[in-house]
Amino acid sequence: MLILASQSPRRQQLLLQAGIPFRTAVPGLDEQRSEGETPAAYVLRLAREKAEAIQTGANDWVLAADTTVVLDDHVLEKPIDRADAARMVRLLSGRVHEVLTGVCLRRGAQIWTDVETTRVEFAALTEAEIEWYAASGEPLDKAGGYAIQGLASRFIPRIEGCYFNVVGLPVALVYRLLREAGYHLPLG
Repeated sequence: MLILASQSPRRQQLLLQAGIPFRTAVPGLDEQRSEGETPAAYVLRLAREKAEAIQTGANDWVLAADTTVVLDDHVLEKPIDRADAARMVRLLSGRVHEVLTGVCLRRGAQIWTDVETTRVEFAALTEAEIEWYAASGEPLDKAGGYAIQGLASRFIPRIEGCYFNVVGLPVALVYRLLREAGYHLPLG
């Protein structure tokens, strides 16, 4: 059985849409970036720690992921409040940033990992648009303070790379890792 080490409704929905059966478990880790840690190393480390924190049986597989937003080498985590969300969207306005997701698949002691990177262009926003979006509440539990699949979709004219990565789980990368690891998915 595949265990998704996440309580994210977005990750769960993406796996369901892709026809990948799973159950969930919450790893309960403190997600802090280490000083000097690159964004890619950060999301990979957290994904691996999440996967390793889940207790499994002999036939279980664990899938874990961690996503962050990077603007000019500055990591934008989830905003702590409405003002922080507005600050993040203000920084992203009129700029291109990257969304990185580290993915870890574990079976027993075996580990498969990779990082997906997507470039996202944000339109230039007015202060009224920034305040409206921050007040919507949508940005509060999202890395970088926005949800591409929600209200913020109106602000994003283009992306370069995997859309699902920006939502929170690069599904094609997950499928590739599952295949490489020998996990057998039902086809039909």
